[in-house]
Amino acid sequence: MSSPGGAHRAPLTEHASKALLADFGVPIAAERLVADTADAIAAAESIGYPVALKLCGDAFLHKTERNAVRLGIDDPDALRAACQELQSLIRPEDGAVGLLVAEMVAGRRELLAGLVRDPQFGPCVVLGLGGILTEALGDVVFAAAPLDRAEARAMVGRLRAKHLITEPFRGEPAVDLDALADILVALGRIAVEQPQVASIDINPLIVRGSAPIAVDALVELSPNDAVATSTEAPVLRDRPSVIEYFEPLFNPRGIVVAGVSSHPGKFGFVAFHNLLRFGFEGEVFGLNRDGAEILGRRTYRDVSEIPAGRADLVFVCTPNQVNIELLRGCAKNGIRAAFIASGGYGEAGEKGRVRERELVDVANELGMTLAGPNGQGVISTAKSMCAQIVAPYPPAGSISVASQSGNLVSAYLNYAVLTGVGISKAISSGNSAQTSLADYLDYFAADPETDVALTYLEGVADGRRFMASAGALTREKPLVLVKGGVASEGQRAAVSHTGSLASDDRVFDGVCQQLGVVRAPTVEHAYEWAATFATQPLPRGRRVVVFTTAGGWGVLAADACAAAGLDLIALPEEIARKIDKLVPARWSRNNPIDLAGGETRDTIPEVLDLVCAHPDVDAVIQLGIGIQAGQAHAFRSGEFFPDHGLERIAEFHERQDRRYAEAARESSERYGKPVLVATELAYADRDYGNAGPLGVRESGRLCYPSAHRAVDALGALVRYAEFRRKLS
Repeated sequence: MSSPGGAHRAPLTEHASKALLADFGVPIAAERLVADTADAIAAAESIGYPVALKLCGDAFLHKTERNAVRLGIDDPDALRAACQELQSLIRPEDGAVGLLVAEMVAGRRELLAGLVRDPQFGPCVVLGLGGILTEALGDVVFAAAPLDRAEARAMVGRLRAKHLITEPFRGEPAVDLDALADILVALGRIAVEQPQVASIDINPLIVRGSAPIAVDALVELSPNDAVATSTEAPVLRDRPSVIEYFEPLFNPRGIVVAGVSSHPGKFGFVAFHNLLRFGFEGEVFGLNRDGAEILGRRTYRDVSEIPAGRADLVFVCTPNQVNIELLRGCAKNGIRAAFIASGGYGEAGEKGRVRERELVDVANELGMTLAGPNGQGVISTAKSMCAQIVAPYPPAGSISVASQSGNLVSAYLNYAVLTGVGISKAISSGNSAQTSLADYLDYFAADPETDVALTYLEGVADGRRFMASAGALTREKPLVLVKGGVASEGQRAAVSHTGSLASDDRVFDGVCQQLGVVRAPTVEHAYEWAATFATQPLPRGRRVVVFTTAGGWGVLAADACAAAGLDLIALPEEIARKIDKLVPARWSRNNPIDLAGGETRDTIPEVLDLVCAHPDVDAVIQLGIGIQAGQAHAFRSGEFFPDHGLERIAEFHERQDRRYAEAARESSERYGKPVLVATELAYADRDYGNAGPLGVRESGRLCYPSAHRAVDALGALVRYAEFRRKLS
């Protein structure tokens, strides 16, 4: 475990490190620091044999490298010999060196705990598997300091090998979680109360019986006596102020597009076109240096020609050299916000950074909300506003998007178009010169039209600011996040893309889990999870029933539930008895429920209702919808249609699949439980109007393309629901 800038740290000796930890209540193995063999023997008699003997001094911070440790010493003679051996290792240049006599602490489990100061997120507490397993397994988790006992206990649950702590192990009881949590809380207190402490490494933290005890420790101090990482949460603006700040950006009365070109390939033309094409509810004014008519609309040569007070937002596609003058003119006209699509700013090197700072200074002077520069656009479906230099324009909904990458905004919008689960607001933050991603999260928390926040980021310039905003949001609404720049190659790309610094991903992941941020592995997962939050109720627990009309799908779904940590419960006997009355005896009689083709026209809606109504069921995954409608398509598209009774049976199949989709939504809403519908035909509604997924889409919900994707989405629902319950 290491911290940034470790080469410049001033480490304490092991004995001094442990003394500091003991002052904060961390349990330490009994030990004595002595000068000679006689004192070592006296110390051992006081502590009790067997003992460990170590050399202790500034030159022996990593003792194993110089073979400076002897373990399991049973009597005075052995101790005397060990003292002689170790003292022979001391060199003149080692400085002051003592003998550290310590009790032997025996235990089958070794943990590590510590403190690091991350350049973005400040002090973070660390927990992981220790001893020889530390580097081999890399099973460590982080949480930002300070932290309370509940957050400390939650760190244990995030370890891959948590069962080694939470369950009995090789004849030893489970670890005392309160005692372990107290150690982690103490480390967080040290971060706050001892700012000169740069890092702490307790390894191993041996579990004796159920009690964790620090056996070895290393504390490093900052050479400047204080580490410049704050633990104080930034003060956020109140919500009315946040709404007022962003109102002209997301809900403008009118929009000026600066730099409108008559060439359809230019950004100014595209932005002007998209606002008109998608029916922006306010007025749209174009600025063109020649005042040419474009798209049948008059344009203006200068912003002063536009009637004052009619526009709140300027969408800037002009060269960066003229933008300062443009902002001043817009402010005189009553325009209160600017989205800068122009490039050549911070992403373009030092000269660009100077231009960017000047742009922000002028915007602040004018009291203007500034988005970008180097951004793609902003969308607000409540205003039918598509102020973007690219397509698409999404359907209206309750998901709001903020992204450090414009093309990732487009990806989310394309998924909204594909699935029908819509968007409220969307913005690409560009270089985030004035307004950061955290500012947009503040707005999404305050915005009554946003139910779910969805974001993509590559780096966090101010980790504590991000934590404050994300934490305030997730207490009320889910935040789904994808992060780029995780691997070293991605980090280099992120720096060149946005100029942001990528923090150690394990620290970032720990902070996300601590805050209840739902971190998705891919853009596809992220949108599906956000759409799930937007359309499904939160589950009360992890107990799942899989209901399938195709046996293999049910088996795969069961495997996926186990891998996701969901509880595929034994089918309640009351449900089994009632299904026995509905279908032939060949049905599965278990969870997953597979009716084995024995259902009649009403069976699937009836079973869905039975399962959702049961108090032991928290969520349902429904598989196999659309199969009948798929056959209906085969009937309709062949040479034998509509004769031979094919028209009637095709209509019946399609009607039934649509009915199953409606039944899933109705049962979910009736009992307040998530019912996720999945089929490999999820997008067949786009190709030939398959009634199953089409019915799901028309019900306002997402149809998942596989059982695994549905299980992944349900897992995200469960994790966030558990986070929210811990807050109450």
